[in-house]
Amino acid sequence: MAIWNKEIVSLEELNALRHKTLAGVLDMNFTEIGDDFLRLQMPVDERTHQPYGLLHGGASAALAETVGSVASWLVIDREKQICVGMEINCNHVRGKRSGIVTATATALHLGATSHIWDIRITDEAGKLVCVSRLTMAILKKPAE
Repeated sequence: MAIWNKEIVSLEELNALRHKTLAGVLDMNFTEIGDDFLRLQMPVDERTHQPYGLLHGGASAALAETVGSVASWLVIDREKQICVGMEINCNHVRGKRSGIVTATATALHLGATSHIWDIRITDEAGKLVCVSRLTMAILKKPAE
């Protein structure tokens, strides 16, 4: 059974959300929505490097937070709730100089007031580059 909200959202709709955001600047692209996971890719290039020419840890954290935040957004009742990041941690396990990294978010906890996501970032060969855990707060949508 899918964990997502009843409203079906396409990859095209998710990728359209990137306009004028960090995800757009870093050329992140949603590539797959499974029943219980979401995937997001990002190129490793001059936009995402640190001074040694390696993938910047902050870029990995941005990728992880983006895929986990959007995953929570897909779960909540968007008419009544919003979701915001509370805490993220990242363990960088392998360097990467070029190519593509893929973040896969799977839920560890989907509660009424918080979500916890396990996010694995891998390279093209499926080797682990970074592992992250993201906690999202689920809040009542403010009056407009």
